[in-house]
Amino acid sequence: MKEFIISEAQAETAILVAIITPTQNERKTNEYLDELEFLAETAGAKTVKRFTQKLDGASSVTYVGKGKLQEIREYILQETEAEREVGMVIFDDELSAKQMRNIEKELQIKILDRTSLILDIFAMRAQTAHAKTQVELAQNRYMLPRLQRLWTHLERQGGGSGSGKGGSVGLRGPGETQLEMDRRIILNRMALLKQQLAEIDKQKTTQRKNRGRLIRVALVGYTNVGKSTIMNLLAKSEVFAENKLFATLDTTVRKVIIDNLPFLLSDTVGFIRKLPTELVESFKSTLDEVREADLLLHIVDISHPDFEEQIQVVERTLGDLGCSDKPSMVIFNKIDAYTYIEKAEDDLTPRTKENITLPELMQTWMAKMNDNCLFISARERTHLEEMKTLIYNKVKELHVQKYPYNDFLYQTYDTEELA
Repeated sequence: MKEFIISEAQAETAILVAIITPTQNERKTNEYLDELEFLAETAGAKTVKRFTQKLDGASSVTYVGKGKLQEIREYILQETEAEREVGMVIFDDELSAKQMRNIEKELQIKILDRTSLILDIFAMRAQTAHAKTQVELAQNRYMLPRLQRLWTHLERQGGGSGSGKGGSVGLRGPGETQLEMDRRIILNRMALLKQQLAEIDKQKTTQRKNRGRLIRVALVGYTNVGKSTIMNLLAKSEVFAENKLFATLDTTVRKVIIDNLPFLLSDTVGFIRKLPTELVESFKSTLDEVREADLLLHIVDISHPDFEEQIQVVERTLGDLGCSDKPSMVIFNKIDAYTYIEKAEDDLTPRTKENITLPELMQTWMAKMNDNCLFISARERTHLEEMKTLIYNKVKELHVQKYPYNDFLYQTYDTEELA
């Protein structure tokens, strides 16, 4: 996967490409491109141009139409002539091997898709052996069906005694031989990585069993909503927090005590739209913290213009993990960054998330969720004590249900890390 890594020192320039479809209108496409640009920035690339095209669906050959692809090529050549060389073109959806091969042939430039970009960021963020192993497994899963495009230049050199027209039947050139060798190497490597992950998972399972009779609380949510900041506030720890996507990759667990009530709090990797299947499969062991949690704290960035869709993305992912029925609370974070467009008194247009005030929005959600939510600013520490009280009451309730004979209030606990 080295060909996809973007070095922060390079600061390469990038073009973003997406399509507008009947199921993904222009506004939604632009929001996805905003997120793709943030992903590119996180990986160390600077976006210089965006291209979109209205289609019924992605072309199976070149993703966009041939005319749009030619327009992108002309822009790249123009920038090259002006000595502003474009480093790569990034597509907002996952590309097939066929699409990637055809696009590279036409544009003659490095091509990435959303999946390879996310994999790149995960590779940059992985710190522990566990995370690095999971990332490498995901990279190999992604690379395996795309090996063919790496050897097409060698296939043309192949001879062969073909019995069909033009000698095509029975063709076994060095490209095909190398392809088979690489496929075998990757499959063997994947088998080894899966074995290593199985061993790590056994250790993690043993660690979880040794954590005692404590309620487990997991922070879940979209990427970059402030989970790590909240973790630091509650656990008084120093978990890495940054205004970039996927700042947290390795799951961190801390013991937290609120008013003499101890519980375990875990900070997990953030979810995202179009999360690559390779990552979901490879990171299942990391998400065990979510599956084994007694309580989920769903953190939401209330200042994000599309926070409602982010909620849906997280809820769908939790459903895929079989966690939909777990007790949960929604913590709306970043109220200090919330903005809205004030309506004139005679404006009769309907209320939307763009022109509703924060108090109105709070009332709407609190009514919808039976007060099982809270609005805070982790950065400004607004309503921090209210959040602690809410968590305390819920954890105490769950503890009594799960361990009715455990007199936990009179035990003593240390605050050592339980990573």
